Amino acid sequence: QVCVVFSEELQCWCRAVVQSVQPRMDSYHVRCFLVDYAKYSFVDLENIRVPVEMFTNLPYRAKKCSLYCTKPLTLRLDFCEDTAKIGPAKRWDSAAIQHFRSLL
Repeated sequence: QVCVVFSEELQCWCRAVVQSVQPRMDSYHVRCFLVDYAKYSFVDLENIRVPVEMFTNLPYRAKKCSLYCTKPLTLRLDFCEDTAKIGPAKRWDSAAIQHFRSLL
């Protein structure tokens, strides 16, 4: 379900998909995926609206893609043998992203 949210970071209204809702002291905090910017953002519940139909029919600006045959890596530490090796991982962690960016 696509909705419209106001992003404080971008200072504009964006199309988004709600990922999760977290209660706060006085309201709710909603984690959304901004479909036109391909990024996650937290939004206050008061800043979520139902979109106009014409707005939802527009194609998304961001496209989901991946790099062909590129697998994430991570640093594996072995304290017993006092070694560190880079090896395959299931997900991209911050070290893997930093290493990939340095290669670019």
